Amino acid sequence: MPAVKVRKERAEEVKRKLKVLGIYDGKRRPLREGLYVLLPVTDAEKAGKLGLEVLDVELPLRPERQIYKNLETVLRERLTEEELKYLRRYDIIGDIAVVQIPRELEHCVDDIVWAIRKLHPFVRVIARRGFHTGEFRVRELEVIWGEPRLETIHRENGVAIKVDLSKVFFNPRMKGERYRLAQLVRDGERILIPFAGVLPYALVIARYRRVHITAVELNPDAIRLGIENIELNKKRLRGEIEVIEGDAFEVLPTLPNYDRVISPTPRSVDALALTLDKAERWLHYYEFVHEDEIGAFRERILRECKRQGKECALRVKKVSDFKPHVFKVCADIEVKRKH
Repeated sequence: MPAVKVRKERAEEVKRKLKVLGIYDGKRRPLREGLYVLLPVTDAEKAGKLGLEVLDVELPLRPERQIYKNLETVLRERLTEEELKYLRRYDIIGDIAVVQIPRELEHCVDDIVWAIRKLHPFVRVIARRGFHTGEFRVRELEVIWGEPRLETIHRENGVAIKVDLSKVFFNPRMKGERYRLAQLVRDGERILIPFAGVLPYALVIARYRRVHITAVELNPDAIRLGIENIELNKKRLRGEIEVIEGDAFEVLPTLPNYDRVISPTPRSVDALALTLDKAERWLHYYEFVHEDEIGAFRERILRECKRQGKECALRVKKVSDFKPHVFKVCADIEVKRKH
């Protein structure tokens, strides 16, 4: 079966291209060979036209994924149709699965653990999630299976991100969004990221672009892990990351303006005026918005642009579901000029 041989630092980039072309073979697993990675493909001719080295090699299949597509499919063996209605989405962060179990499924915990292990045999910890608490939005978690730990290394977009889910907030569902921003950035930009967490946005952007990033974060545990993550990825990063510990509302007024500001704004925090003031060319501003209020959200941004004497163009896109009819959205705001 065909596979392409690429250097490991290019593996994520090439994998995405293969997926776009529709020739990445998700039924087989990639294989590392020293400094290289073998990526399975379905069409050797198309892969060859990309200038990639194509080999004929046997790669291991993904047996469980061939049989089971999702948690609901697996649990049809054990749960009733009524019980299946209460299943919730879950996240895989490194080798930890974080799952929400509503009270209607309290009696099905063992079945849900079994199903997640069936789908993700590499998982070593399964934790039940509670609510976000405290000023740092850390989620309450209870380990219900596996090793008694909440620290792991999560890999995405060609970087490794060390997280401790008992101490910091981390959202793996923003993987695609972080990659999108990295592709919008150009070499040489000066970038500001408040509410930077353990640096997932900064790491992914610095992985692909030669830029200087200033990251601001209040949580001392996130600062510690962020610095570890810079060291962990130092051979992968093209850009530079400077970390400042402190409250964004106190730190940002002391900083200069930046080509691009990226604000993964915490829920219930209004940092629009603060971050727009620091953006010379672009602001990517995240907020949680009800679907009926997206128009009002746009108008609020345009009013703030006018108040600051800036001519702006913007696009608002839904990034992920949060709860029924409420979405996490990103406003891509282009500052065309300042009056």
